[in-house]
Amino acid sequence: MKDLRTAPRSDDELEELLSRPPASLVSLLSTLSGDFLILGAGGKMGPSLGRMVKRAASGRRVTAVSRWTDEQAALMLRAAGVETISADLLDPRALAALPDTENVIYMAGQKFGTTGNPAMTWLLNAGLPTLVAERFRGARIAVFSTGNVYALTLAAQGGSREEDLLAPVGEYAWSCVARERIYSAAAAGHDTPTAIVRLNYAHDLRYGVLTDLGVKIQSHQPIDLRMSWVNVIWQGDANAFAIAALSRAAAPEPFVVNVAGRECLRVKALAEELAARLDCTPSFVGDEVPDALLSNSTRMGSMLDLEPLHHSTLLDWVAEWLTSRGRLLGKPTGFEKRDGSF
Repeated sequence: MKDLRTAPRSDDELEELLSRPPASLVSLLSTLSGDFLILGAGGKMGPSLGRMVKRAASGRRVTAVSRWTDEQAALMLRAAGVETISADLLDPRALAALPDTENVIYMAGQKFGTTGNPAMTWLLNAGLPTLVAERFRGARIAVFSTGNVYALTLAAQGGSREEDLLAPVGEYAWSCVARERIYSAAAAGHDTPTAIVRLNYAHDLRYGVLTDLGVKIQSHQPIDLRMSWVNVIWQGDANAFAIAALSRAAAPEPFVVNVAGRECLRVKALAEELAARLDCTPSFVGDEVPDALLSNSTRMGSMLDLEPLHHSTLLDWVAEWLTSRGRLLGKPTGFEKRDGSF
């Protein structure tokens, strides 16, 4: 088993770390009854989250549902003991045929492509939740949302808190507010215990904010400083906290939690630190500004006895991954966008 203090050097080592459950999560899930169903599990985060659930609750059935455009992800899940179902969740017959399950993690949605096809984004982010909320009424459910529902905030204030008024910018963010409202209505109307997880920039080494910066540094592209601050959280930690949110699911008012890095980090400083590790010189465009899309993660820390991976370690890992030409997903985060267009 790879030591968490040392950088993963292969996809296999990376996948093992991303899906390794902390002891506190294993203990927490032992207090929850029932099996687990993960909807929309085929994205960047779903496969490692599915394996973490199975490792943390090894004696229970864990089922992952997706269209599985990446068959390798489904194969890896099955090898780990996770059952997979290929289904289009927008098909009412396919949705009805899914197993009744006490614990549901909802990860389906669309972000990129909204500008070119906003109707599909609204269908997936607002229409589909209506169907799922009805199909799994009464189940315990954790719903993935996003920090994009917040306004830009001053870094000096530490980021948006869960009780702040929502002020989305752009159609993607508005559709995510709609998703939250639909699940909130289900919590109130169907007594469905619900947790809403507002994720802000989980980081795998094959993608993520720091990987975006590193790729630009290595290719001598200028780094845009107009989004001058950012939160970054190791995806393994984000997986654990998102799963743990099931234990806080509530009705008629959902439990809402930001899952994000604990610090508001200056993008220029991150780029300079990463460039030093890569033995490169960064270049920049745009002026720094004091506000950004930032989340305060104090509430997150109350859910698990888990110290998130420090960003300096993540910088070390990203630099080593890029230097050794580790595989990249080629999916930039778009974190620098201030206008909400994705």
